[in-house]
Amino acid sequence: MTAEPIPTVWVLTDGKAGDEVQCRGVAERLGVVPEIRRVAPRRPFAWLMPRGPIDPREAPDRPGSPIRPPFPDIVIASGRRAIAYVRAVKKASNGATFTVILKDPRTGAGSADFMWVAEHDRLRDENVLVTTTSPHGLAPQRLAAARRNPPAAIVALPAPRATVLVGGDSRHHRFTPEDITRFAEGLDALASSGVALMGSRSRRTPPALDAAVAAVFARHGGWWWDGSGENPYVALLAHADAIVTTADSTNMIGEATATGAPILVFEPHGGHGKLAKFLEALKRQGMVHHFEGRLEGERYAPVDSTQIIADDIRRRWLMHRQQLGLA
Repeated sequence: MTAEPIPTVWVLTDGKAGDEVQCRGVAERLGVVPEIRRVAPRRPFAWLMPRGPIDPREAPDRPGSPIRPPFPDIVIASGRRAIAYVRAVKKASNGATFTVILKDPRTGAGSADFMWVAEHDRLRDENVLVTTTSPHGLAPQRLAAARRNPPAAIVALPAPRATVLVGGDSRHHRFTPEDITRFAEGLDALASSGVALMGSRSRRTPPALDAAVAAVFARHGGWWWDGSGENPYVALLAHADAIVTTADSTNMIGEATATGAPILVFEPHGGHGKLAKFLEALKRQGMVHHFEGRLEGERYAPVDSTQIIADDIRRRWLMHRQQLGLA
């Protein structure tokens, strides 16, 4: 039996961490270490994205171009500024490169050979795969490895343990003083019920929210990551009996579903229709519950949308190779 070919893969973004993590996570599930390519269109070209044209200094035939040849078998891209470059790669490779876009590019399904969108987005077509949760870098093997090697601070905590993942202000959410008080009181009630707290802040966590959460942890002997050293994010997820997370990041909530632990979501002021649909879908499946200062829900089968996306990309890429006469 002939082994399936292993593709060469580019991850193409403008460098935004969230976009790059998703693309890299999918690429790694294809069994490859992708080559990272980052675009940086100047004005006015950046203003014209995602429709283009690309910045001429980043054309495939220009020295130092992020899309210079040799072209890969597959390019996986995400983010508004990368979309025109995906089309440029397709054209410059004479159609040989199989193009993938993660998230709705707002330019139609014809912008790539394959697209992934979340369930709450409207884009639908034959080449569009829809899942409830987003792709990420939390492969089951990473979680399993983290469970085998827990940090001493986690080992010292009694069960049950709740991981607290704190975001911050975003385009659609804002933590008012009332929100901060309400969240801290909920964590205080949870800890007072006998649940051990462990958690971490994010880059967006405002100082007032950080201080309020840290004070709760200090009162109850929890482990609040102080920001020094490597973020223990994966270990926190791997050892959680429940996960408390703020609603400002769908990625954070989606990644939590990879653990199978009940997710308790705190919603600050604001919100968005797409987020509401996302949370409702996860609530219907028994994964997400509103945070009320107590444990709720049961464990469920971990969700692994990243592997589903990678498997579909591989299947379609192999068909693409057949059409090119390369199989």
